[in-house]
Amino acid sequence: MTDRISFFEEAITRLAECWKRIEDIQTGLQDSLNIPIAIQEAIQNSINSTTKSYRYVLPTQLLAKLIDNTLDCRCIQESSNLSGSFDARSFCKKVTVPFDRENHSVLGGSGDPYVNNPLRISAIIPEHRSAQRNISGFDALKQVLDFAEDHSDLVNELFDHVLVAIQARLERVHIVYPIPNRISLEQMKSLLHTFLSERTGGVRLQAVSVALFQTIGELFGLYHEVVSRSVNVSDTSTQSAADLECLSNTREIILAVEIKDRQLTLIDIQDKLHSIRERGIRELLYLVRGGVIEPDTDEVANLSQREFSAGQNLYVCEFAGFLETSLILFQEEGRRNMLQYIGRELDTHADLSHREAWRELLLSN
Repeated sequence: MTDRISFFEEAITRLAECWKRIEDIQTGLQDSLNIPIAIQEAIQNSINSTTKSYRYVLPTQLLAKLIDNTLDCRCIQESSNLSGSFDARSFCKKVTVPFDRENHSVLGGSGDPYVNNPLRISAIIPEHRSAQRNISGFDALKQVLDFAEDHSDLVNELFDHVLVAIQARLERVHIVYPIPNRISLEQMKSLLHTFLSERTGGVRLQAVSVALFQTIGELFGLYHEVVSRSVNVSDTSTQSAADLECLSNTREIILAVEIKDRQLTLIDIQDKLHSIRERGIRELLYLVRGGVIEPDTDEVANLSQREFSAGQNLYVCEFAGFLETSLILFQEEGRRNMLQYIGRELDTHADLSHREAWRELLLSN
């Protein structure tokens, strides 16, 4: 295999070229009988898998094989015993993930799909089948990749089928959010209450929170930009200070915000404070649903006072109250802007189900 940088660059170029001529690809496949129907169905099932990580596998593995035919497209880790092994995780992060983001997160908006449990394996081989929750999804991936290895002359056409499946999915997931011309305080509160009433592991709450702070920054000029990470990725792995970082125009973190879709504990704060101090961040805000857990209430208050004396501002706010106050200050224009920001954040970090739910709520108002 050529050096890694050249490998990635060639793959990015090849993917862009193929995607640009997707309509020609689709037309060309209509008369092709080279790929069995069972394999075509397995491709469709994989691109639309209920397991998000699986959706990234075929475009990643087959494109790598397309660029370097000596690679074994079933391989995930370079340490695999398969001949022609390579680091599929790095390839996906450098090539497939940016493509996904440029196309409305059609595959799911993951920043590092191969780090998730289903793909923490050396290769798509029978030995790892029993470790999968989605057995049928794993079997579909294996079926396509085995076919690719047995018919290396058809990898290009297989990859074309994958792109056509992604294009079909994109037509379904490219969602337009109907923002109302007017939105009252009560309407906005009701809309957000309904959207957040379903607990989603923090996905929806974080999207709303990002939009909230983006609107605050825009209207009041308190900071230049809001940066967030995927809710399922740790701060450590992304080198983020917190769930949300409010930045100045020189990229200094003015305010770090932690979002908790549950009650806050003393340990939550203690675990975060050390890294916040190390990075010289003086303002740390916790937005929580349900407040501080009762046994820790006094200790959190005392900790906040001690930290203030040491030069650290620590705030704990109930999400609902903070939100309502902000919505009042935003007025109508700001509330409409926030609705737009929620849609953009969902497009970046949320799966299709959350995006569809947001659209349906907007349509009903």
